[in-house]
Amino acid sequence: MQYRTLGRTGVQVSSLALGAMNFGRIGRTTQEEATAIVDAALEGGVNVIDTADAYSAGESEEMVGKAIAGRRDDIVLATKAYLPMGDERNHRGGSRRWLVTALDDSLRRLGVDHVDLYQVHRWDPATSDEETLSALTDLRRAGKIRYFGSSTFPAYRIVQAQWAAREHHLGRYVTEQPAYSILQRGIETHVLPVTEEYGLGVLAWSPLASGWLSGAIREGREVATNRSAFMPQRFDTAVPSNRAKLDAVERLARVADEAGLTLIQLALGFVTAHPAVTSALIGPRTTDHLHSQLAAADTVLPPDVLDAIDTIVPPGTDLAPDEKNDTPPALLDPTLRRR
Repeated sequence: MQYRTLGRTGVQVSSLALGAMNFGRIGRTTQEEATAIVDAALEGGVNVIDTADAYSAGESEEMVGKAIAGRRDDIVLATKAYLPMGDERNHRGGSRRWLVTALDDSLRRLGVDHVDLYQVHRWDPATSDEETLSALTDLRRAGKIRYFGSSTFPAYRIVQAQWAAREHHLGRYVTEQPAYSILQRGIETHVLPVTEEYGLGVLAWSPLASGWLSGAIREGREVATNRSAFMPQRFDTAVPSNRAKLDAVERLARVADEAGLTLIQLALGFVTAHPAVTSALIGPRTTDHLHSQLAAADTVLPPDVLDAIDTIVPPGTDLAPDEKNDTPPALLDPTLRRR
C-alpha cells in the first residue's frame, strides 16, 4: 500500500480508501460481511473508511461503527451530510440547523465522539457558503470533527468557498471528493487544477465507473451487476453513451492484457497516478471484490500505458456527460437560465 499526505493536513492516508456505500440495503451487505470487509481492508493497509448518513438511510454508518469498534483510533474516519434524510424538508442541505443535527446523528450511529473528516455531500444552492462554513468551523472547534471537506462540487464553487472562508475568517474545506475514472475524466479540465491550486486532498469516488471497469461488463455478456439492477438506464448498451463506454472498455482490456494487469489494476492505477489525487475510494460488496481491488494497491502505470489510455479516452473527456454529478443547476433546470 502507498501512503500520501491528505492535502496540507499532515495526515497520512492510504492510496486506496474503503468506501462503505454498499454496506446495508444498497449493496445487500450484512453486518458480518461488512465487518469482514473492514477487517480485510485494514489488514491490507487501508486506513481510511468513508461513509455518509444517506447510505441506506444511516445503516452504513451503523455497520461501520460496529465494524471498527475497539480500533477507531487507527482509522481516518470520514462521513458526509446534505442528502435528504426522510421527508422533512429541513432534514437535508447545508444549513447550520441541519448540519449540527446531522453530525450528532452520525456520531451516534457510528458510536464515536468525533469524525476525522466531515464532508458536505453536494453543493447546496439554497445556502450561503458563510452559513455552511461557519457551522463546520464551530463543529471543528467543539472537537466533533477534525477537518471538513466538500464532495462533488463544481470547480467554481470550490473557488468560491475558499474565497468565502478567507473573507469571513472561517475554516476552509481541505478536501474534495469528486467522481473520477478513465471513462469520466471531465474533472481534469477544471476541478483537479483547482484542488491543486488550493492544496486540497482529493478522494476520488467511482474509480471503477460504477462497475464498468471491474471486468464484469464485456462485449457479448449479459450485464448483471448489482448496480445495473437498480440503475438499468446506465447500463443499457442501446444508449449511445453506454455504447461508447463499452467500446472503450474493450480497448482498455486489451491494454491491460498487454501490460500484464487486470482491468481493475489498470483503472485504479490510472486514478491514483494523477498528482492531484490522494486516494481512490473502492466500494466492494464482498471480500472477493475487495481483494481484487487491493491487488492494485502498489500498481504504478508506466508512461506508455498511460499514453495508451489517453488515446482511448482523451484527457478531460466524459464519455457519459449526462451522468455527471457536479453539473451547475442552471444546465439542468431551464427556469434557472431564463428571465
